[in-house]
Amino acid sequence: MIVGAVVAVGLLLYLGVALLAPEKLQ
Repeated sequence: MIVGAVVAVGLLLYLGVALLAPEKLQ
């Protein structure tokens, strides 16, 4: 499903930002 792919990509991007630049999530 397209929705599942979008959610998966969104989660990967969020995790990448959380690992590489956690200060941006504050």
